[in-house]
This record gives sequence, structure tokens and C-alpha cells, in this order.
Amino acid sequence: MNLPNDRMILLSVINTKLRDYYKSLDELCEDLNEDKNDIISKLKEIDYEYNEELNRFM
Repeated sequence: MNLPNDRMILLSVINTKLRDYYKSLDELCEDLNEDKNDIISKLKEIDYEYNEELNRFM
């Protein structure tokens, strides 16, 4: 899957997938063959960080 380049759209897509389909960011990345650190880095640029307990970027 090609994730969006726009950071706000990426945030929405990732959080929706985490909420609806995946128990963790690791599981999402493994299933979609995406780089976890890349996602974290991109979303950190817009001041969002992954909250493992809530399984979402905040």
C-alpha cells in the first residue's frame, strides 16, 4: 500500500487503520510492509507521537 505523503492525511489514514484493523503500530507496519520509523518521523514533523497504550498518534 502506498501511504499518502501529506502528513495530515497520513495521520488520518494511520489512526483509522490502527483503530479499525490493527492492535499495534508494529502489526500495521508488518502487514503493510511499511517502515515504522519513517511513519513516526513523518508524523513527528506535525507534532504527533505514537501512544502505545491508546494505539494511536496524538
